[in-house]
Amino acid sequence: MGLLKEFKEFALKGNMIDMAVGIVIGGAFGSVITSLVKDVITPPLGLLTEKVDFNSWVYTLRAADEANEISAVVLNIGAFINAMISFLIVAVAIFIVIKIMNRVRTQFEGDTETPSPTTQKCPACKMEIPIGATRCGHCTSDVPAKAA
Repeated sequence: MGLLKEFKEFALKGNMIDMAVGIVIGGAFGSVITSLVKDVITPPLGLLTEKVDFNSWVYTLRAADEANEISAVVLNIGAFINAMISFLIVAVAIFIVIKIMNRVRTQFEGDTETPSPTTQKCPACKMEIPIGATRCGHCTSDVPAKAA
């Protein structure tokens, strides 16, 4: 019974559910980006490159031989270019979303107070020592005590 309870706690944690939702939304976002690259961005790029369809860019390493039932071996360069364009769009989109989220978070958090210092410089040797120290641990000089 303990194992089942542990699994239930693990599966129903808020972080786990958030991650699952993120994965589902990420998959859907991936489909949208794939369509954006394939149907919206690649055709104008094809116009700029004299109506070349990237998906048709292949390099044949070995031609098919129907008599011996050997299939062709090709490098799908165009598919790789489309994947790279898709990756760049996703990376830029994620970067923009994170920048916006960070900006919103800092606006909600407001100005946070800077923490009070915990160290001071020794007047003799200029090394960092704790604020409440009365003697420097580096040069053993007497240090006037400051309030902690």
